[in-house]
Order: sequence, then structure tokens, then C-alpha cells
Amino acid sequence: MMPAIEELQSMIAEAARMELLPRFGAVARKKADGSLVTEADLAMQQRLATALAKRWPQIALLGEEMPAAQQQQLLDESRAGLWLLDPLDGTTNFSMGLPFFSVSLALLVDGEIERGLVYDPIRDESFSAVKGKGAALDGAPLRDCAPHLSLGNGIGAVDFKRLDPDLARRVATEPPFASQRNYGSSALDWCTLAAGRYHVYLHGRQKLWDYAAGSLILQEAGGHAATFEGEAVFTPTLEPRSVVAGADRELFDRWSAWISGTGCKS
Repeated sequence: MMPAIEELQSMIAEAARMELLPRFGAVARKKADGSLVTEADLAMQQRLATALAKRWPQIALLGEEMPAAQQQQLLDESRAGLWLLDPLDGTTNFSMGLPFFSVSLALLVDGEIERGLVYDPIRDESFSAVKGKGAALDGAPLRDCAPHLSLGNGIGAVDFKRLDPDLARRVATEPPFASQRNYGSSALDWCTLAAGRYHVYLHGRQKLWDYAAGSLILQEAGGHAATFEGEAVFTPTLEPRSVVAGADRELFDRWSAWISGTGCKS
């Protein structure tokens, strides 16, 4: 039997209250790859790894704070399912006291994401999706939440630092949308788009745990996403993936056309 979304939500929220919120603003240190980690990242990963293993011992866990060799081995060898966990997405924000961070958990089975959850501890908001059965925010359906705005009247979420410089310059100086935002938590960005709070999204380089849960939530909410090459964003690999996304199909098509240079603002 597949894990119930409600049980997973309760488990993640409790862990976040115990391990993240009391450490909000904790000092971060740099990892070998240049990204940041805090005591909260490690404590959250350990607590959830223990809780998930106790409840579903047959399902292994791949966490962001594991060595890459171990992560790859888990992807290669896990047969009964695999949890994909980012225990603290938005570590820079967290360490600086900025209230934009999240916990992301996805369940990978036979190469497909079957469950996706993203929890925002500050707002106590829980985004979730079950493959083929829709997405929800705190239990309320997230279906066709995009306000059907034109691209020119929408909000674009853009992570500039991971984009090709020419594209970043073009987006910054000639944006096809009305206003730009970015939380600094990729998992929250996916969910904000799914909820229709953003309208288009652009990111040059996300890791598996950044997009696994969020991409399912957006898909099940009626949104669309692809890489720069037009491929599906999700793939069970450690190689980073680019993201071009829209809250609905029309916004996605217009945004993609603008990025490729074949479309204009409308």
C-alpha cells in the first residue's frame, strides 16, 4: 500500500516544528560543492530518515545531505521505492533569518514520482500531489489555479544566477511579464506557481531533490514545465536540470516561445 499523504504531511510538519523552527537563523557553513548547510539541515534529514524507515522500512531514502556516491548507489539499486528528500530547501534564507524555506519529499517508484509534498514551516502550508489524482494545498484541490492572465500581466519567478548571461540580461532588461519575484527556495517556487501566485518560472540548474516533488505538484495542478531542450524536467538522475514552466499551458507556450526568441509579450 502506498503511503498516505495525510500521514506524510503530519510527519513532516512535526519534524519541522522540532528541528527547523527552533534553529531558524542558525549559522551556515559551506560544503565542498559551495552550497550551504546548517545543523538544521542535518538534524531534519536524520529525524525524517528515522521516522520514514520506522514506518516504511522497505523504502530507502536519498537525502540531499548524503555523499554523491551514496546517492547514485541508491538510485541504481533501490527497487521497492525511494524517498527523495530535501530537508531544508532555502538554506541561505534560513541562515539569514529570511522566512522563505521549505521541506521537500517525493516518492520514486519504478522511475516515476508517485507522491510529492512540499511543506512551508513559516506559513504552515502543505502542498501535496498524488500521481494521477491531483494536487492540493492544505487538502484543498489545486486544479487550474492560474488566473488566465496574459503573459504581459503576469509575475515571473526567475533564478538569474544559474542562467546563461545573455538570457539573464534579456530577461532582466526586456521582461515579457509585468513583475519578477524569486523566493530562493526552488521547491516553494514550484508550488507557488502551482497555486497561481506566480505565472511563469525560469531556473537554469536544479538538482533532483529540488524539483522531484514540486514538478509533480505543478503537473497535477494543471501547470506545464520542460527543460530548455524541451524534455520533461523530471528524470531520476543526479545531473542538474533546467526549468521553463507556466501555471497553465497557454502561459507555458508563450513563455517558452519568448525564451527561444520566437514569441513576443502578449
